Amino acid sequence: MDSHQSGGALEDRLRGMILSHSDAGPPQHADPNPALATSFSQPRGVDDSQASQGVVAFNGQSSQAVSKARQKRPNQAQRRQMSAQLSIPIDTRPQVPQSAREFGSLNSSTRIIRVGLRAEFSDPIRQLSVLQTAPIFHHTLGITLLSPTMVQRLLEIGNNINRQVEVQDLGLTRINLSLTLHLPGAQGMGAPIPTAGPITYARKTIANNEIEPSEILEKERFRAMIEDVARHAITKWETETHGFRGFPPASVQLRCFGSLASGLATKDADMDLGLVSPLSNEQPDAPGSPIPRLVEKAFLEMGLGARLLSRTRVPIIKVCEKPTERLRADLLEVRTKWENGLGHEELDDDDAHDHADPAVAHDIQPHDYIHHKSEASESTDGATDIKKRFASLKQDKRSLSGYFSSAKHLLRKLGGRDLTHSNSSDLKEDDLRFLNEFCLAFVDGLSNDTLRNRLQNSKSLDRWALLSGSSHRTFLGVYVQAEGELMSMMWDNREVREKDGVLENQAQNILANWKFLCNKPSFGDEPLAYLKELQMGVDLMRKIPSIQIMVLSQGPQESPASYHARTLRYMTELGSHDQPSKDNIVLRYVMNFYVKGISSEKMREEVEAFVNSQPPESLSLRTVARRHKSLQLASDFERCLEKGFCPESSIPSVKAYINILHTSMRPPEAHPHVGLIVPLSPGDGPIFSAIRLLGDPNRLLPIQHRELNRDRLEFPKSGVGVQCDINFSPHLALQNTCLLRCYTCCDPRVRPLILFVKRWARVRGINSPYRGTLGSYGYALMMLHYLINIAQPFLCPNLQQLARPPDPNLPPELVEETVTCKGHNVQFWRDEAEIKRLASINVINQNRQSLGELLCGFFEYYAQHNQMSTVPSRGFEWGREVISIRTHGGLLSKSEKGWTGAKSTYEVKGAPVSGHAPSASQDQFPSIAGSQPSPGPGCFTADQPNSPAAPITSQAHHSGPAAGEVKEVRHRYLVAIEDPFETEHNIARTVTHSGICAIRDEFRRAWRIISRAGKGESVEDLLEDVAQVGEKKEIEQFSYLLDEIHGPGEGRLELR
Repeated sequence: MDSHQSGGALEDRLRGMILSHSDAGPPQHADPNPALATSFSQPRGVDDSQASQGVVAFNGQSSQAVSKARQKRPNQAQRRQMSAQLSIPIDTRPQVPQSAREFGSLNSSTRIIRVGLRAEFSDPIRQLSVLQTAPIFHHTLGITLLSPTMVQRLLEIGNNINRQVEVQDLGLTRINLSLTLHLPGAQGMGAPIPTAGPITYARKTIANNEIEPSEILEKERFRAMIEDVARHAITKWETETHGFRGFPPASVQLRCFGSLASGLATKDADMDLGLVSPLSNEQPDAPGSPIPRLVEKAFLEMGLGARLLSRTRVPIIKVCEKPTERLRADLLEVRTKWENGLGHEELDDDDAHDHADPAVAHDIQPHDYIHHKSEASESTDGATDIKKRFASLKQDKRSLSGYFSSAKHLLRKLGGRDLTHSNSSDLKEDDLRFLNEFCLAFVDGLSNDTLRNRLQNSKSLDRWALLSGSSHRTFLGVYVQAEGELMSMMWDNREVREKDGVLENQAQNILANWKFLCNKPSFGDEPLAYLKELQMGVDLMRKIPSIQIMVLSQGPQESPASYHARTLRYMTELGSHDQPSKDNIVLRYVMNFYVKGISSEKMREEVEAFVNSQPPESLSLRTVARRHKSLQLASDFERCLEKGFCPESSIPSVKAYINILHTSMRPPEAHPHVGLIVPLSPGDGPIFSAIRLLGDPNRLLPIQHRELNRDRLEFPKSGVGVQCDINFSPHLALQNTCLLRCYTCCDPRVRPLILFVKRWARVRGINSPYRGTLGSYGYALMMLHYLINIAQPFLCPNLQQLARPPDPNLPPELVEETVTCKGHNVQFWRDEAEIKRLASINVINQNRQSLGELLCGFFEYYAQHNQMSTVPSRGFEWGREVISIRTHGGLLSKSEKGWTGAKSTYEVKGAPVSGHAPSASQDQFPSIAGSQPSPGPGCFTADQPNSPAAPITSQAHHSGPAAGEVKEVRHRYLVAIEDPFETEHNIARTVTHSGICAIRDEFRRAWRIISRAGKGESVEDLLEDVAQVGEKKEIEQFSYLLDEIHGPGEGRLELR
């Protein structure tokens, strides 16, 4: 053996020693395969010189030499030397010895629940092999490895099964493993949960949640087909346009990334593809590259549905296999318009790319905009143009909030931005003066003369002080002041007083403080502090019951039932009740504001006509709300008919029922005390029965949380064949996918654990970034953090810490793939074959916990921050800590990262950049002045003097519209999970305040269920589907709605 080979073997042995924690003391449990483990576990106390001289005994060498070597413990210098040679830190975490548990032999109590086959796809080799052959025992041990004989037998069985599977390139792994939860109880760790009773806990089947091989094959066939189309289009372009006659079509690839490629895909998983063409004259993700448009056109010409989203940070093409005729016609129309220079119609930026798994994609979140200084900023007639734009700043018939939104949009178009904590150190004096001018223009554009005059006469909006620059205001502060002044005006004209004298005096003090605040002499000294004072003053006024009634309005998505309940609560706080009488003035007062606050103008007019047709003394709020509910239900059914979502057989009944809902109301004969209802005649029985079976019309409509922003080009979720998203800058996404796949190779328990947590998050409704919660990639990183850094002993080593030093002779293309990608360090131990080999002989880790035990620890770790009962560690501190799986120990502090509050970045609309970006929705947590997150590629913060985000001068302001629209976007750090490679990027940037509350509540619920189940208590289902619960609740609510509209008993329907 030469020195090179000897060195490699020594390094492998040292690596095995570190991975197996051999320096933490001999394990207290029997190794299931000691002969194999010994060959890769170097005894403690052996240095490099001893190993190179053959002192150490391996594989049948003298056991006496081995025993003698183990008696000597390496000193500190030797430990340092070994650590330096491996380029990784010694794991200093305390090791918890496993209890002395015997690995049971294969007997009658051993059951192999299912042997899954893994389809490993690599072109051109296609191979089937057994993935998981681990039996599950009934005792506390959980999972062990099979003997080599059993493994060989199962391999022989697997080789004779599913020979017809032909797939390639996806690199996808399928698990077919049923999971038995072993949870802590009176019998100790690992006691199985009882399965009897209505709450079934025992067997949660991961296999039912995995993607099927047939679905994998279907997606792969589609990927290969569209790859050929893309290759042909790009090759033709390079040949005809650039004269590249020898352009190799095979250099154009559509590479799969995300959960499908990492082996963590579930049923109906999205297929994310990245287009790479390294030999193209213009790279696909380069600004202005023609490749995205070429590919889109080629897809449309072959009959596919294809839609280019060009306003994302990088271009994305959404593709579907079998578009409907109408959808394809719309897509072709939009493409033709673009070719004719008429613009391109697409989704609003905030809805541009909705991934179910935000794992490693760069383009799944709403976009930012960088601040841009127009070339026209030196124009001499810029001031005139600004005045014209200010003159168009008029409220007209819009609400105050709508006026504020449109004004904020105009401010961005003019190149300005509001003063915030995150940019307070960046704005120059000219920027602040421009902002003052805009604030004054906003006030001048108010349509309410009284409100405008009151604001103009307040000292805090003194025109001379603001125009001269001696004082400054924030635009948000001016809006808040206008909102508060509007409430103050309502208070001055109110017709009812508070419930009692104490509440009346408190309300008067609040209003007096507000007036003082609006005329505070030092308003301009600290504009951000003054904004906070105004917000607190408005919040106090909003809590006054009489003002709550006067500002009453139905929310955009608020149902009449919810609106009615809220109004009733406000009326009760005023000391009144819903019993009509001549003396109940408050009731009539509240009903008047209830009608005025109805969101639909048409419905408001109909309800108002109904109120005017009835004697005032006979009407109750419940009756008025009943009319509102019946009209709303009729409107919902009309919308179903209009959009074609009613079943054909139900259309006649729906039309007849709409007519019934519009009929006059009268008191029921059987229950006259309930007031006026919409009556049903005896002949309406069949119609009403059909409506009961049809259910709530809102369930028939494809309503999502952002329905108003969707358009005719939206791809349906089903019925159009295979769908995929093609990303034109997938480089870091592919690296993330490779990292996840390597972690799943470290231990057969990693994959089912992540799949279980993904399923749990989905059924509990906390895995939607567009609803303010966390994507499945975030949960995968949370689980990996636990398995790497918290589980004792660790289940996975830190692959990024184990990265070997790069070979200085690597060619540039390999450096980009394995060392530095897009400026980010992407080094990690990526030798999948070696990881699998070491895992197969059980030397990657010494952890022998069952899946149930690991899940127990995982849920406890994130459920509380005190000392844990499952492992000797404390829980995760959501408010202070950052998950960072790349670092030793896995945790950083938010203050260390500078992630202590919301921050802002700016991007020009349409800038084709590849950095991550947070959601554009506002966050209520203050940010620290001058503390900006490190921007990703193309995402600039305002403190970069040489970037387009540099602070704007007054000349830039008075220049007219900027070349690109500027949008300020908030980075949120309520939950902080660092991207393994793009370390300035927070994976959990989408999590809102309500989102983090929901996530933490679900972790607490899971741990509560687990801990109670272990004690033998009756508990609810850990995987209870909130969607099914919500569906049952909707059925109940619809039943009660029918009861309310038609009288008691009419709307009862059997709940299934």
